[in-house]
Amino acid sequence: MAGEPQADCLFCKIVAGDVPADIVRESATTVAFRDINPQAPTHVLVVPRAHYRDAASLAAAEPHIMADLLCEAAAVAVDEKVDETGYRVVFNTGSGAGQTVWHTHAHVLGGRGMEWPPG
Repeated sequence: MAGEPQADCLFCKIVAGDVPADIVRESATTVAFRDINPQAPTHVLVVPRAHYRDAASLAAAEPHIMADLLCEAAAVAVDEKVDETGYRVVFNTGSGAGQTVWHTHAHVLGGRGMEWPPG
């Protein structure tokens, strides 16, 4: 059921504290932790505590939590000191876009130049 923790979801296990992670921020609705395979000097994932498959389903069901997630992504950028030099917030949606964990998550990337177009 959407919003409920999923027993087989890695990010639900991190949110619950059952799987260790390098947590950098927590709020009432989100948890932010360092990516275990960083693609930039700053690479932090921000996830909602509620389980939704992807960004679109979270935004449709609970737009206030999606807004919280984006606010926390900006706060991560400030904490990591990439807010002034520039950072990217990425939502991969679907396997064709590189989503490998089926729990909404934003990648906060910074600390290096970001090419355009991405990919």
